[in-house]
Amino acid sequence: MAAQKINEAHEHIAKAEKCLKTSLTKWKPDFDSAASEYAKAAVCFKNAKQYEQAKDAYLKEAEYHTENKTYPHCFYSIEQAGMMMKEQKKMPEAIQYIEKACMMYMENGTPDTAAMALDRAGKLIEPLNLEKAVDLYQKAAGVFENEDRLRQAVELLGKASRLLVRLKRLDEAATALQKEKNMYKEIENFPMCFKKTTAQVLVHLHRGDYVAADKCVRESYSLPGYSGSEDCVAMETLLQGFDEQDEDQVYRVCNSPLLKYMDNDYAKLAISLKVPGGGGKKKKAAAAPQGGSSGAPAAAEDEDDEYEGGLC
Repeated sequence: MAAQKINEAHEHIAKAEKCLKTSLTKWKPDFDSAASEYAKAAVCFKNAKQYEQAKDAYLKEAEYHTENKTYPHCFYSIEQAGMMMKEQKKMPEAIQYIEKACMMYMENGTPDTAAMALDRAGKLIEPLNLEKAVDLYQKAAGVFENEDRLRQAVELLGKASRLLVRLKRLDEAATALQKEKNMYKEIENFPMCFKKTTAQVLVHLHRGDYVAADKCVRESYSLPGYSGSEDCVAMETLLQGFDEQDEDQVYRVCNSPLLKYMDNDYAKLAISLKVPGGGGKKKKAAAAPQGGSSGAPAAAEDEDDEYEGGLC
């Protein structure tokens, strides 16, 4: 099967080369037909799992689409060349081709396609390089924002914010979260504003900036429905416990379902939060009467995570 596909690919390349030849009766190369034959060759190579040869064929296809001024097809071919690099686990080269295609999409008036390609590239590189994934998600968000597609932009910003927390780049995470919150406010998704306020408070407290955390909550009072909401009460209680160095109060809030079931990166911030000067010890709720309310689940105390000891 693979050998047959490889032979078919070479047949298509031979046809492409024939299309490019000129004669007394054919003055110009047939770039359109050549590009079409190289596209067919690329698919055959891909089906035969000959990814390097498939990549070369896609780049040839792109070259002849450029000669023929059929630019959208050219950009797609370059993106596909990147995907062939991905199949070979050559991620830096894959991202290089995809980013090149994205820039071309942008320059030729198809920004939505560029943003979607950047998002795909971010997903590809995320398991290997979080920093590069953040960059790609932020670029994609910027493209959507410029097109006034805020719902798509804020979703990508959210991906970047979570990765910044995972990377412990908390100053940048705080900035990104504020931008997210502003976008959600603009599209009037106020429940998500509440969640972003909670994330902001956790990030700021891990940064050691109680004032900034408190300011986030105070600013959110102007959001419809925030004052008195579950999110608001939880953050007021958390800040009060932090201010009074009440380890039990902070522990109860941070191990409540509201925080424990946030996105994983923020939940880890919550369960690893320590009260300054409190010695970093979580007090157990075992002293509660047997069979009665015991506050937060005890299992959380044994949970291992990469933020153990806090980030401050």
